[in-house]
Amino acid sequence: MNAAAAGPDGLPRCPWSLSPVELPYHDAEWGFPVADDRRLFEKISLEGFQAGLSWRTILVKRPAFRAAFADFDFRVVAGYDESDVERLLADAGIVRHRGKIEATVNNAARALETVAEHGSLAAYLWGFEPATADLAEPQTLTTSPAATALSKDLKKRGWKFVGPTTMFAFMQAMGLVNDHVVGCVIRDEVTAARGRFTPPA
Repeated sequence: MNAAAAGPDGLPRCPWSLSPVELPYHDAEWGFPVADDRRLFEKISLEGFQAGLSWRTILVKRPAFRAAFADFDFRVVAGYDESDVERLLADAGIVRHRGKIEATVNNAARALETVAEHGSLAAYLWGFEPATADLAEPQTLTTSPAATALSKDLKKRGWKFVGPTTMFAFMQAMGLVNDHVVGCVIRDEVTAARGRFTPPA
C-alpha cells in the first residue's frame, strides 16, 4: 500500500503529487467529481496524449492543448479537417503525434454521437462508476473491471486511444473513484465532494 508523503507545507499527500507542477493539480482537481462534458472530453483527450509520456509533461502543455483544441469543445473539434491536423502537427506547444491528434478529432465526433444517445457525455461516463466508490488499496492498481468495461464500450463506439489503463487514469482524475492514498489531506475533501455530488442520469 502506498503511504502519504509530506508536502511542502508539511501536510501529507499522494507521493506522486509533490512537484510544483503537480501539487496544485492534485489539491484542486485530481479525484474531485466532474460532470462538465467539456472537462470530461478534455481529460479523455489528454490521457490519450499521455500514452508513453508522463502526466507532468501533459500538464505543462495543457494551456497549449486548450488553445489548439478550442478549449476541448468537442462540437468544434469534430469539425476539424486535414488542414487543422497539419496545423496541429506544426504546433510545438503540444504533443505532435499524428495518431493522437487524429484520434482526438475522431473522438470529438464520437462524443457528439454519445451526447445524442445519452443526453450528455457525463451521463454516459458516470454510468460506469464502480459500485464501490473507494478502492481497497489506493494507487496499487493500473486498471479495474469498470475501466475495462468503459474502454471496451468506447472502442465499440469507435473511440481511439481509450485503453483500460488510460480509462482507469481518467476515472481516478474525474472522481469516478477516490484513489487518493489513505492519509492524504485531500482524500477526505474528495470524499466530501463525492458525497455532495449527484451523478448525472
